[in-house]
Amino acid sequence: MTAADGPGSPGLTLAEELLLLAMDPARGRPLNNPKYLRYGLAGAALADLEAAGRIAVERGDRVSVANPLPMNDPVLDGALAALPDPGKSRRANVKAQRWVRTAARPVHELCLRRLVERGAIRREPRRALGLFPYDRYPAGEVDLTNPARARFRSAVDAGLPGHRERVLAAFASATDLDSKLLPGGAFRAQRREHKRLVKQMWTAHAAYHAVQLDKSSASNAGGST
Repeated sequence: MTAADGPGSPGLTLAEELLLLAMDPARGRPLNNPKYLRYGLAGAALADLEAAGRIAVERGDRVSVANPLPMNDPVLDGALAALPDPGKSRRANVKAQRWVRTAARPVHELCLRRLVERGAIRREPRRALGLFPYDRYPAGEVDLTNPARARFRSAVDAGLPGHRERVLAAFASATDLDSKLLPGGAFRAQRREHKRLVKQMWTAHAAYHAVQLDKSSASNAGGST
């Protein structure tokens, strides 16, 4: 059983489930920083590919394709195709942190498209100031968000007994989503434990590193003004 077929998740990839956890059903926008979320989605796709035996990690942070056969899943096959093909490229691997940054937007778009197809969200074209186009993604006719959040909260209350739930918690922590899903002092101990999970999972740590790099760049830019 791959991570995409975990118990209680209706055929969702980890990236899709993370996106459901992050999206505000009414506003159609992420609860956390959109860029941070995208890094998490890319990292979550790597976690699913690793669980399915499609990729391998070397020296702690270099990703290579171990099995190029498609998985018949648009999100995971798109992520797999974005990795260096060992048969066609002289570069047989890529740093996980670098790939997470470059693949973040395409993986995000694949997840959005898939959840629209599932009926879990709907695409609403908008224009900022009447000029600049953007999309919102409020809840669709098929409610997958509330069940995903219920599964996550139940798993947290139970101490994250399953691997899939630990991976989701790690990505929520890495992308600053945990403070939105588990707010306040009542969940301080759980959030602290989830931060430890980030260090134990190279896929989540790659997303965390991308987030921290953005924060550092923003801080340096602010200090130079």
